[in-house]
Amino acid sequence: MKIKTGDLTGAQLDWAVAICEGLINGDDLDIGFMKEGGYSPSTVWAQGGPIIQSERITLDVIDCGETWIAQDYWKEFPEVEDSTPLIAAMRCYVGSKLGDEIEVPEEIEPARELANKVFGFKGAQA
Repeated sequence: MKIKTGDLTGAQLDWAVAICEGLINGDDLDIGFMKEGGYSPSTVWAQGGPIIQSERITLDVIDCGETWIAQDYWKEFPEVEDSTPLIAAMRCYVGSKLGDEIEVPEEIEPARELANKVFGFKGAQA
């Protein structure tokens, strides 16, 4: 299914980041995008932070701290907003690499649920 980059959330966003990082290819629908403990750069600073730094994504906050804005000025991708800095930054990263809209397999969410069962992963940890 086609999803706007600015609407990606959860496992779909993390899957798209894994594509950008070269951790998986577009056809890999198994739990390969999950690493030991889970791959969740949209919620884990230890995973998303290095991407923000290496890609030089800028972050700013507006609305009295309620909204974060991320932008990659070098690639001229439009700024992305979210209530968390990591989600905004990862959406910006995916958009700058893959464009405004991407094809995301519907199986992604169930793959995350299966990985949670297999690895006993209870959700992203900061």
